[in-house]
Order: sequence, then structure tokens, then C-alpha cells
Amino acid sequence: MNAVKNGDKPFSAWERAIALRYIGAKRENGGVAMISMISFIGILLAVAILIVVMSVMNGFRTELLTRILGVNGHVYVDARAMTPPQISAFLTKAKTIKGVKSVMASVQGQVLIVGHGGADARGGIVQGIAPNDLKSMEIIAGNLVGGNLLEYGKGEFGGDEIAIGSQLASNLGVLPGDYVDLISPNGASTPFGTAPRSKEYKIGAIFDVGMSEYDEILIYMPVTQAQLFFGREFSFDMIEARLENPEKSDLVIAEFAKFAGGAYLSDWRQKSEGLVSALGIERVVMRLILSLLIVIATLNIISGLVMLVKNKGRDIAILRTIGVSRAAITRIFVMIGASIGVLATIFGVLLGTLFCVNITTIQKVVEKIFGPVFPSEVYFLSQIPAHVEWSEVYITATFALIMSVLVTLPPAIRAAKLDPVEALRYE
Repeated sequence: MNAVKNGDKPFSAWERAIALRYIGAKRENGGVAMISMISFIGILLAVAILIVVMSVMNGFRTELLTRILGVNGHVYVDARAMTPPQISAFLTKAKTIKGVKSVMASVQGQVLIVGHGGADARGGIVQGIAPNDLKSMEIIAGNLVGGNLLEYGKGEFGGDEIAIGSQLASNLGVLPGDYVDLISPNGASTPFGTAPRSKEYKIGAIFDVGMSEYDEILIYMPVTQAQLFFGREFSFDMIEARLENPEKSDLVIAEFAKFAGGAYLSDWRQKSEGLVSALGIERVVMRLILSLLIVIATLNIISGLVMLVKNKGRDIAILRTIGVSRAAITRIFVMIGASIGVLATIFGVLLGTLFCVNITTIQKVVEKIFGPVFPSEVYFLSQIPAHVEWSEVYITATFALIMSVLVTLPPAIRAAKLDPVEALRYE
């Protein structure tokens, strides 16, 4: 008894030894190994699923915003009411604002693009920008899948070479060097109404940004040619500014407002407000729902410990009669439950992280067996993205560990309160 009292220190070696023995005890000896295994697998899968789902959602959000912000500007200025001198002055001042990486004026318009002698036709959006501005857009210039931008912007009024998205080219069945007709509904006025304007252009380059929303409709044209085609003369539709940090667009808008002459200002959040808001809400809701999976999985530990306390009633009574304190009994059963949660969390984190790191390979294997599982027409992206944020992994692991300890307290306290006399009366 004295030996036990002297060794009755929190989480001492003999406490850990008893806890380990009870975890591995066979059913005929009063153990609950099967329930412990079920609890272990449940927590492991819950942690892994939470990490995988949140990483995929983070990757989806990151990839979408990267492509959206790569193709589009971060701050927009409506230039339709501005004169050419005002636009020139604005561009000069805007480039001096801290945090502004580049500024460009553009002409925009909707067209019908016709290829192969009129056999195929698709709707498209023309972005008229200067050659240097297009070549500075890494997401376009760095993702060419056909042709090049060497002749883009060369020739009278910018020449007749254009760049189109890969899916648009595929839908039209055209390749670099082929010619297509662009038809604009805003043409010249006639006594019989407005006549559509049509002109033939050569496809100089085909790009693939990996987002079907853009690859299916975008057409880049030299800005001077776009002004001529849409009848804008020397005017522009929009001024786009790209920032070093898109999150600080509010500060840049405040600076632009000082010399924008009352022009309407907006940023990328407003332009993609629905998408950004939906992604944020979905992220919070999914984290909450999947966190409940961890709670449910850890509740299995209670079932196992309750049965273990019942089966080990005689052992607990003997320990109490030889001088083991109630606190020591509590700690023993807390260690039993917590050890299951700790090991399951560690393996869950490893499984979830490895899955995210190899998700592209896993997708390819699954698609070879079952066919496409992530069509770009539905999900905008051609591959399942996964971006592991270690802060979320830490939060997930911490939450699982805390829950694993908390659920062990009720059965552990119950074991400590067991009356040795009652437990041994019928032995």
C-alpha cells in the first residue's frame, strides 16, 4: 500500500502501465478492444475527412480567385464618360499610387465569332488591350497552348491578329493561323436600322487559363483595333488596375477617388460578390458540419469506457482497497480514452495530408476507372485543387484532442466513485 501511495503521482509509470493493459485486454478478460478500434477508426476518418474537404475548398477558392484576379483587374474605373486627355492624366497619376502594380485602359464588347465558313458560331467577349498589357498578363501569356503573341498589335490600327481561349477554339474547330469572322451587333446606322459590323481576323494565339468561364468566351484584340471595330474612336470603356495586394483594394479606391473626376469605382469583390460570398459561407458551414463528425466519432469513446468500467469493477475495487486514490483512477481511464483520440488524430492528420498532397494522382486513377469525376463545365476548373492550410490542420487536430479528453471525463469520474465494498460484495 505504501508503494502505491508513494507512486501515486499524476500520470506515473504504474498508472500508464494499467491504462495500457486495459486498452489491450481481450474481451474474455473484460476488455473492449473492438469498441476501441471502432472509436479509433471513426476519429481517424473524421479528422482526415475534415482536413481533405477543407483543403479542397481552400484550394478551390484559391484557384478560382487566382484565375479571376489574373484575368481581371483588381480595381475598376468606368471610363465611358472620360475624355482621352482625362484618361491619359488618370493613368499617369494612378501608376504613382503605392501598391499599384499596373494600370491599363481597355475596350470591351460582345461579339458573335464564326469559324469554318460559318459552320460553327459562338458568343464571345472581346477585351481590347494594348500588346504590352496583354504580354504582362502572366495567366494569358504564360499559358499559351498554340501560336504566339509576336504579331499581336502589329500592323495598321493594331493589325488583325487576336488571341482566343482554348475551349472557344475547340468549339469552333480552329487552330492558330486560321481565320474567323467577328460580328458585332453595334454597327453603322442605316435608314433601315443598325447594321451589324463584321470583320475577318486571324487567330494568332490560343490560351488556356484552366477556367472554362474564361476559356469559352474570351477574345483579346489590340486596343486600337477594338476601338475601330466597335466604333469607339479614341474612347475607352474601362480602366483596370492590378495591385500588389488585392486585399487592399479599398485603400487604392480611396486614392483613385481623389482624381477620378466622379467616375464610378469598384473592385474585384463587387464584380465577383456572389461567388466570393458563397465560397465564404460554404467554407464556414462545411467546417461546422464536419466538426460535428469529430464530436460524434469521439462519443464512441464514452461507450467503450462505460463498458470497460463495468467489466473492470472488481479491479477498480481492489485498487481502491490497496490505497489508490480516486484521482489516480480517474487519470487511468482518462489516459485510456485520450490515448485512442491522440493516436487517431495523429494518423488522421497524416492520412488527410497525404491524400491532399497526392490528390491529382488519385483523381487520375479514379477517372481511369470511373470516368470524369470533376468536369470543368460544372466546376470551372479542370483538376481538383487542394491547398493545405496548416493553421486549419492545427485547429482540427487540437479540436479532436480536446474532444477526446472531454468525453473521457464522465466515465472516468464514474469509475473513481465506484464503491469498493459494493463492487466486491458478490465476488
